[in-house]
Amino acid sequence: MKRTIATALGVLLAALPLAGISAAEQLKVGYVNTQRLFRDAPAAVKAAKKIEQEFSKRDQDLQRLAKQVQGLQESLEKGGLTMAESERRAKEKDLAELSREFQRKQREFREDLNLRQNEENAAIIEKANKAIKQLADSEKYDLIVQDVVWVSPRLDITDKVIKALSDGRDAAK
Repeated sequence: MKRTIATALGVLLAALPLAGISAAEQLKVGYVNTQRLFRDAPAAVKAAKKIEQEFSKRDQDLQRLAKQVQGLQESLEKGGLTMAESERRAKEKDLAELSREFQRKQREFREDLNLRQNEENAAIIEKANKAIKQLADSEKYDLIVQDVVWVSPRLDITDKVIKALSDGRDAAK
């Protein structure tokens, strides 16, 4: 009895993949590499340049402040032993204040930069999703996926989406 159930179960399990093959052949699947979109799409390149311009002055200010902190620290290390106690304490206090100011500005810079990048990425994804939808409709895709562990290169339609974005076929234009 157990043997016949096991045999029947084995036959059913062996037949399942064969039934799935015909269904899978009719299914048209595509894959979009989101990271490539953020790196290669014209809107992403434009957004990256825009953000770089917006934040370049603040970045330069941070670099100058970092050099001031480093210079004050080196000055204190070199001459700290020969300085008067009150002068050394004043420099240490200045260094601590400057260091706190640098860390605060650096944290604000990172937060603002991340916020802007997220805003731009959301706009890029919105445009890409519209282009993907149009591509799915025009080329009769049944399923288009993003962010997978592994995918066969023959399913990758990222180039088509990037081309659609650069041609202006996305609905946002």
